[in-house]
Amino acid sequence: MVAVVNSLQFVPTPIPPQISSSSSSSNNIKGILTRRGTILFTAASVLTPYLQLLHPNSKPSLSSHSAIAQQQDELDPDEDRVVHLFQDTSPSVVFIKDLELAKTPKSSSEEVMLIEDENVKVEGTGSGFIWDKFGHIVTNYHVVEKLATDRSGLQRCKVFLVDTKGNSFSREAKIVGFDPAYDLAVLKVDVEGSELKPVILGTSRDLHVGQSCFAIGNPYGYEDTLTTGVVSGLGREIPSPNGQAIRGAIQTDAAINSGNSGGPLIDSYGHVIGVNTATFTRRGTGVSSGVNFAIPIDTVVRTIPSLIVYGTPYKDRY
Repeated sequence: MVAVVNSLQFVPTPIPPQISSSSSSSNNIKGILTRRGTILFTAASVLTPYLQLLHPNSKPSLSSHSAIAQQQDELDPDEDRVVHLFQDTSPSVVFIKDLELAKTPKSSSEEVMLIEDENVKVEGTGSGFIWDKFGHIVTNYHVVEKLATDRSGLQRCKVFLVDTKGNSFSREAKIVGFDPAYDLAVLKVDVEGSELKPVILGTSRDLHVGQSCFAIGNPYGYEDTLTTGVVSGLGREIPSPNGQAIRGAIQTDAAINSGNSGGPLIDSYGHVIGVNTATFTRRGTGVSSGVNFAIPIDTVVRTIPSLIVYGTPYKDRY
């Protein structure tokens, strides 16, 4: 600003009309002073809000009030609730990678480094959630179907997790049990030295069409993705991997895409109400139509304990 003012001091200043022409030298000086005064005033007006913010006894101007208000903007209460909902729930959601080895290990005890290179190929990705502090993870059967049916010894599963301290880590997962009829499976990871945060289970019995719901997962490999929507319908019927019907499915318009499968559908309290499983796509596009489905959590709760203990559904034990 000083450089600008100094440069303008040397510019000829017009003589104001009210000043007599009989004293041109004096008039020129007055004109220069008048112009300089105008310039300095303009500069001061620009700096006023900043000076007032620095001076404790000054009265804030309207513009300074606006600046402070913008700095103090907070999230809308509904936005804040969703943000906290995600922050509280996402540590319980895991990212699953299906891997295929290029060659069979020499022995079953040989440790394989699951680093993605020419020897380890990613076959698919999915989601899951932490069932308990012992490292059991619930997902869809179709997410780990290759591992469940593997006879070559080449299939592996790698799970990416976050512990209660916020530390990210990965582990190879073993399949504990599965039920194709309900498209459910349980994985187990070694959690020695790490503390996990299991999900909070809700109920699907008292759901209402129109209530809010949220899906957390890893669509197309994009980790920790949150999508929002409502319960669009209840009591739907969708096909399972073995061709049977899964009854009582939850319909939602919360986006569910490839990679979301196995992740949780949660309610406004952060309670799991379903397992995201399927979506209708427009033929030939692969684009979700907004008609998505989740297995109701009440069905999951009836199924998972048997898979953990016996490896098979209760109905298949006899």
